[in-house]
Amino acid sequence: FVLNDLGRLLAVHIMHTALVSGWAGSMALYELAVFDPSDPVLDPMWRQGMFVIPFMTRLGITDRVTGATLSRRRARASRVLLRRLCYVEPPGPH
Repeated sequence: FVLNDLGRLLAVHIMHTALVSGWAGSMALYELAVFDPSDPVLDPMWRQGMFVIPFMTRLGITDRVTGATLSRRRARASRVLLRRLCYVEPPGPH
């Protein structure tokens, strides 16, 4: 059983991540190969059957209220803050 073995559980999750990211990468390359940008008004991405690339364009750090992308300075500050909050110091004598 997978849940009783921590190493196997971790391996299954890593393999799942690899499969999903491999599928997304190969689909993005396929969509990029068949995409025709000649008329974006009358033949947009969704009409050409694009699925992965439109969702990939929405990824990023955004402000939930306005939907605007955060500046690099604010993104870096939030990363440093999260890094310090999530850092666990190993136990031992000080």
